[in-house]
Amino acid sequence: ILVMLTNQKIAQDILDTLEQNKDELAFAATAKFVPNAKHIIGNRMPLLNDIAKMNRKADMELVQLLWDKGFFETRMLAAKILGKIAKKDPGKTLELVRTFSKDIDNWALCDTIGMQSIKPLVVSHQEPIFTLATQMNTSQNFWERRLSLVLVEWYTRKKELHPRIEQLMQQLQYDKEYYVKKAIVWLKRNFHKAK
Repeated sequence: ILVMLTNQKIAQDILDTLEQNKDELAFAATAKFVPNAKHIIGNRMPLLNDIAKMNRKADMELVQLLWDKGFFETRMLAAKILGKIAKKDPGKTLELVRTFSKDIDNWALCDTIGMQSIKPLVVSHQEPIFTLATQMNTSQNFWERRLSLVLVEWYTRKKELHPRIEQLMQQLQYDKEYYVKKAIVWLKRNFHKAK
């Protein structure tokens, strides 16, 4: 119960800090560059990075509590902190990625989860990451379809994995969604760099 209370308090303190440091320019910038984002508080990214750094010894429960607050910034923090503690419990990390993917509503959150949240696991957990990407590849939710590609972005530097990544891209080659198309272009560009 003590840990629970502590995490609840930390999550609330973080939210209070975000509220105290909000500014209109940051709000306007987020609204402009992340057009689908909902419940924006209006914080600058360096502040979020600092808070994530300060909570690098957090646990999965705090990550979940921050996500559940439902703000753009608290969810970005959940994704960033998850990346800092992913190695503590890789299985739980991938489970949270799967759960969070259902709530994604903008590219910034999608890409932070797909890249930062799993970054410490890309070498050690290649197969589970590809499995997760394959499961999301045919989702009805286009953010999950984008995430299926972002999850494997790191592997574009490995030529031997290109056929597996191409398989995921091929599945989505006729996708009508702008953000899915953008992800395909991004991975193709990476392939050219890897040559």
